[in-house]
Amino acid sequence: PACQQVFPSLCRLQPQPSGVTIDESFITENKSTQKCKLLQKRRTLELPAASLSHCQAPVLGGAGKLPTQGAPPAGPGHRLHPGTKAAAHQREKIRALEPLKAKLVTVNEDCNERILAMRAEEKHEISLLKKEKMNLLKLIDKKNEEKISLQSEVAKLRKNLAEEYLHYLSERDARKILIADLNELRYQREDMSLAQSPGIWGEDPVKLTLALKMTRQDLTRTQMELNTMKANFGDVVPRRDFEMQEKTNKDLQEQLDTLRASYEEVRKEHEILMQLHMSTLKERDQFFSELQEIQRTSTPRPDWTKCEDVVAGGPERWQMLAEGKNSDQLVDVLLEEIGSGLLREKEFFPGLGYGEAIPAFLRFDGLVENKKPSKKDVVDLLKDAWKERLAEEQKETFPDFFFNFLERRFGPSDAMAWAYTIFENIKIFHSNELMSQFYAVLMGKRSENVYVTQKETVAQLLKEMTNADSQNEGLLTMEQFNTVLKSTFPLKTEEQIQELMEAGGWHPSSSNADLLNYRSLFMEDEEGQSEPFVQKLWEQYMDEKDEYLLQLKQELGIELHEEVTLPKLRRALMTIDPSLDKQTVNTYMSQAFQLPESELPEDSDEKEEGVVEILQTALERLQVIDIRRAGPREPEPAN
Repeated sequence: PACQQVFPSLCRLQPQPSGVTIDESFITENKSTQKCKLLQKRRTLELPAASLSHCQAPVLGGAGKLPTQGAPPAGPGHRLHPGTKAAAHQREKIRALEPLKAKLVTVNEDCNERILAMRAEEKHEISLLKKEKMNLLKLIDKKNEEKISLQSEVAKLRKNLAEEYLHYLSERDARKILIADLNELRYQREDMSLAQSPGIWGEDPVKLTLALKMTRQDLTRTQMELNTMKANFGDVVPRRDFEMQEKTNKDLQEQLDTLRASYEEVRKEHEILMQLHMSTLKERDQFFSELQEIQRTSTPRPDWTKCEDVVAGGPERWQMLAEGKNSDQLVDVLLEEIGSGLLREKEFFPGLGYGEAIPAFLRFDGLVENKKPSKKDVVDLLKDAWKERLAEEQKETFPDFFFNFLERRFGPSDAMAWAYTIFENIKIFHSNELMSQFYAVLMGKRSENVYVTQKETVAQLLKEMTNADSQNEGLLTMEQFNTVLKSTFPLKTEEQIQELMEAGGWHPSSSNADLLNYRSLFMEDEEGQSEPFVQKLWEQYMDEKDEYLLQLKQELGIELHEEVTLPKLRRALMTIDPSLDKQTVNTYMSQAFQLPESELPEDSDEKEEGVVEILQTALERLQVIDIRRAGPREPEPAN
């Protein structure tokens, strides 16, 4: 900009270098400082411009004339065109200004160097100012910290001053009290000295009389106040004594409550022990009576090896039949062998007639052919009968269904012969689980729901074990086996769970990681015999039913030959099994008293007392159906 003011024509001809442009973004001073710096720059730039004004003389050539570039030589007779003269003049002017161009470039570079020096100086000043600013900020922070520290120290000193002030106040009050006490003692000493001096009798009698009168009034008033205080506060005890007595009373009350709770627990334990003692005495008397009866009627233990030569198949078959059986079961096996031999010899069965006591499927006169099926054939036939029975709606009675099943299977002509043949077979084979259960249901000694429920329980247990078998390999660890049993049978005791595990293959030397092929526990042989595990489930079910009915009898507290009313039996059931629902209780009552559920009187009905039955008969009827515990008994009081 300075060169444009001094040499405007040269700046139009020569382009300004890119380094001449001035970046004003770094200037942070105020307006007065900027104006001063611009004036200084202009003064520095005017000096070389003034020196250039003296260099504007024409530059001569070697002959003292302006040189021309490319112009034709001018002869004596040559005349120049006016335009040519103007161009020549311009070229001469340009040649004259060539030195000025070099000077201008030099001045421009000098200006740029000055500008860069000024920028560097300003940057240095700015960095110094920033450092000074940071130092001042640090100083301010330090002063603020000192201020805060001094404020906290002042607050602490104020607090100490307040404490000292209070201390001095208390000291002042104590000093005043001490001075007052000293003055009082001094006055008393002076009074005593005056009273002892002989000159006291010389005082005014009127004054002494008035003082005596006033003293007597004060004494009377003080005596009245004292009596009032005694009357009002004669029965009052000090607060400290009252609080101590209250605390002692509270401690004694807590000890009394603890002793009462302990006494109640001991009393309940005593009642429980008395009940256990009485039950133990009853069991002892019962066992003693059984022992006497056994001693009176017992016979020597038979030698079962004698049967080896009698049973078909010889010693090997007898050992297989007798394995794991007690004497009672061996008698059943021996009777089955004898009975099966007699059955094979019979060609015909005599008909039982048409009496009312004869089952409907056996009512026939005359001889009936013995079809002589094998034991396996009978078992297969019974399985088919159960499958068909479970598939239908069960509208007809089980004996009628059985005879209709035989008619559909063998035709009307052979149905009666097969009915007698199967009946005689299942009557003999008591040790066969399927035959004995079918015979009990057929003769009405057991409800078919018992068989159905047992099968459903076994199927549910197999399903739970299959769900626990994540790998679907048919194997479970002993720990998983135990967990499934406890979850499926939550009401069984630890002893019952232990029996089931032993029946499944567990033994004391087994570990929790031992594997068990659980599917083999639910297999059946060709004669319908289940594995020991399923047999143990059935035995436990029958034992639980017997124990349940025994608890019911004990709760009733009457003998078997005595009568029991419907409300009494219902209350006893709800007592030993509170989890029973109303529908189940009505089903049990309907079976025990042989009344349809629709005809059962409702609770608190006067007709309830009129429904009675012999206890033994009611229990036998309940033994027929599927009766089992629905939930645990109410917990006994904690010892």
